[in-house]
Amino acid sequence: MKSLPITLITVLLGCSTLLPARASAEDRSGNAHLARQVRHELVTLPYYSVFDNLAFRIDGTSVTLLGQVTQPTLKSSAENVVKDIEGVTHVNNEIQVLPLSPNDDQIRRAEYRAIYSQPTLNQYALRAVPPIHIIVENGHVTLDGVVANEADKNVAGVQANSVPGVFSVKNNLRTDQSGS
Repeated sequence: MKSLPITLITVLLGCSTLLPARASAEDRSGNAHLARQVRHELVTLPYYSVFDNLAFRIDGTSVTLLGQVTQPTLKSSAENVVKDIEGVTHVNNEIQVLPLSPNDDQIRRAEYRAIYSQPTLNQYALRAVPPIHIIVENGHVTLDGVVANEADKNVAGVQANSVPGVFSVKNNLRTDQSGS
């Protein structure tokens, strides 16, 4: 008889310790779902291009928008579409609008040609928004995005460094070993 109540208490305590773990797993899947929604809304913005870089961070129901854009309207559009996502209660817009510069525009075009005309990288140019983002600010270039492997990352860096008029190149490309 005494072992029955102890077993029952043990089972109840075991169940109660499982409930918070299950709830946190649900929270994580909810954040994953929210992240997919935010990402989808950002990459489908009409003026989002290879010369913009949008990123975000989620903390509960608050979303912080990060990155750099060439058009001020893209910054506000990003905030507006994320605000409308169900489950988002606050949007902190830290997107930087890059300064207007004819020289930077010329470097952007030259970088695009140098990177995406390379035979090993031209496969990436066929996507709606190519995954190698070229951010140019005052002659300094940052490559951001995801490529399939380390070789593609290195080729993009070499090509970016070959463009005349560039002060520096920062290669922030990440690799996706699954072949994306």
